[in-house]
Amino acid sequence: MFDFLEGYDVLGAFWTTVQLTLLAAVGSLIWGTLLAAMRVGPVPLMRGFGTFYVNTVRNIPLTVIILFTSLGLHNTLGIDLGSSVIDTVNFRLAVLGLVAYTSAFVCEALRSGINTVPVGQAEAARAIGLNFTQVLRLVVLPQAFRSSIGPLTNVLIALTKNTTVAAAIGVAEAATLMKEMVENEAQLIPISAVFALGFVILTLPTGLLLGWVGKKLAVKR
Repeated sequence: MFDFLEGYDVLGAFWTTVQLTLLAAVGSLIWGTLLAAMRVGPVPLMRGFGTFYVNTVRNIPLTVIILFTSLGLHNTLGIDLGSSVIDTVNFRLAVLGLVAYTSAFVCEALRSGINTVPVGQAEAARAIGLNFTQVLRLVVLPQAFRSSIGPLTNVLIALTKNTTVAAAIGVAEAATLMKEMVENEAQLIPISAVFALGFVILTLPTGLLLGWVGKKLAVKR
């Protein structure tokens, strides 16, 4: 029944998808947190940069960003991200593009969490001598992360599915292998069903687990 899978490394392709997701998730969380801090910060220049970045990147298709990393950064500017192996370069460029795109959504998810923190808490923290960075790190962000687990879970699930765009620059992830198998085997329905099931297995447990964590860690107001 599944003879069409012989000769293809389906698990390896999904492992590449998992690697893309995990690396891009970590990078997006770091950069997105910094962007959120800029957007709520007291420095007008940094607020302006954060606002410009988020509003611009969210309105650019991910495919355009991924292609820019390959055609613009690598082919035109010669940026190889520390490797001369083309497959490794493409993988790292895909991670970079996913981070640049996803971090804008992480920023907005965190900013919504920051807005749930009572203003009085930040004012009380400043009253005892804490500066903006300390208030953000010690008082605001811990509560904002707890309030943002739900939205961040949706961003992570979207990121997992968005890794398929990496196929545009030849990264050997699930969508790339699916395209190759459809062209070679001409069995669209069973092949599509296998890969659809694979993405459900990746995303459904993640959503359920983080949804449970979100309920357990929810800030009681």
